[in-house]
Amino acid sequence: MSLSRPSWRAPALAALFLALTTTSLAEAGPAGAQAEAAPGHCARQHRLDVPGAAHQQSACLQDLTTAGLAGTPYTDMADQAGLAATGTRNPSGVPGIQIDGYFPDSSRLNATHGWGHDAQFVIRLPDRWNGGLVVTGAPGTRRQYATDALISDHVLAQGYAYAATDKGNTGSDFFTDGRRPGDAVAEWNRRVTELTLAAKRAVRQRYGHGPAGTYMTGISNGGYLTRWQLENRPELYDGGVDWEGVLWTANGPSPLTSLPVTVARTLGRAGGEELLAAGFAPGSEFLWPYHEKVYWGLTQKIFRAEFDPSYDPGCPGASAGGTPEEIFAVCPSDAAYELAARPASVRRTLAKVALTGRIGKPLITLHGDLDTLLPIRQDSDVYARMIGSRGRSALHRYYTVEAGTHTDGLYDTHPDRLRPILPCYRSAFAALTAWVEDGTAPPADRTLRRPAAGDVVNSCALS
Repeated sequence: MSLSRPSWRAPALAALFLALTTTSLAEAGPAGAQAEAAPGHCARQHRLDVPGAAHQQSACLQDLTTAGLAGTPYTDMADQAGLAATGTRNPSGVPGIQIDGYFPDSSRLNATHGWGHDAQFVIRLPDRWNGGLVVTGAPGTRRQYATDALISDHVLAQGYAYAATDKGNTGSDFFTDGRRPGDAVAEWNRRVTELTLAAKRAVRQRYGHGPAGTYMTGISNGGYLTRWQLENRPELYDGGVDWEGVLWTANGPSPLTSLPVTVARTLGRAGGEELLAAGFAPGSEFLWPYHEKVYWGLTQKIFRAEFDPSYDPGCPGASAGGTPEEIFAVCPSDAAYELAARPASVRRTLAKVALTGRIGKPLITLHGDLDTLLPIRQDSDVYARMIGSRGRSALHRYYTVEAGTHTDGLYDTHPDRLRPILPCYRSAFAALTAWVEDGTAPPADRTLRRPAAGDVVNSCALS
């Protein structure tokens, strides 16, 4: 979903973003590209040619992780803000090749590298490869480096090649992309498929053969992409991990059925009882003020503008706003939004991107029971039942993370009430690969209880 940056951080993040994105890849210093590669280091770099890319450039790097890339044009730490808890331990020291570029696209919302071009991607190819490939799409309205610390660092250290896409449109005005309602989100799925096929070819060029295992994964909107790919393009993957994926269905539930009441609350037209009745978790009340300021109004208005722009053409209209105050402000009309009362054309638009539960490869889902943007009862609980109704439960494991919420960064504010989901995600990824490659079945569906002691930031057992 939105996974937007808090407004109180906007000035600092904007400054950091500007510092990163106004430096071209060609200007990278000692932490960036090497003039000469050591034997075996960055081998076959000259052979790399990402199929279909309109622009690409590769760099031989001493460290592909955020520890080595922070402060260089090869990552964007600002776009990762708020996603991980302070104290998260990440690996480092993974040398290899990074390819940055973009596929042909008509939209220009992504300003990274000064390219002013959407459909940007990053592919990382470690020197020591384990034969696998991990693909993801950016969460929320973020860009291709958003999950570098959450996903890329960890899988690169294990030897996987890694590829990520900006999904073809970014930022709070993403809904302006496309000719028809729903086109922007539909493009997300197409861009993931495009990158997966291209990354497999790049892997073959670098290592001499294609990946033995390809895994799709992601958080929030990236989790939605994971679900969609395993439903619609299962032949491209061997499995996936879905971290609190967004559930889009034609008739609901979806964010368009759970979020309007939050707008009503923001405007003083609804109380706590209404939010609980809409599926928000009892006990999550302490998180409501933050989400009211940062997530609820923004997320409702930009996705309603994407799928149902005729509801209120003037709000947000051609743009969600230019200042933080405008971007995070609610559209008052959204307080009364009712999907069931809207024309059938809106549900047909949603059907273009809707999930069915008909997964074709193993999938592990994780979702926090205190998620206050995507209430678990209106999202992953429903999706698990959809998978069951399609007769695909044998391909699915579902873990509810007690005291987990939508972004791990909130743990820093409430360490006595929350737990980060990232360590559980890493355990789930290990369980998925063991399931696919060794036939070791993961633990049955369960709730992962918040431990009373120990390092909850960096450890989580599934059993």
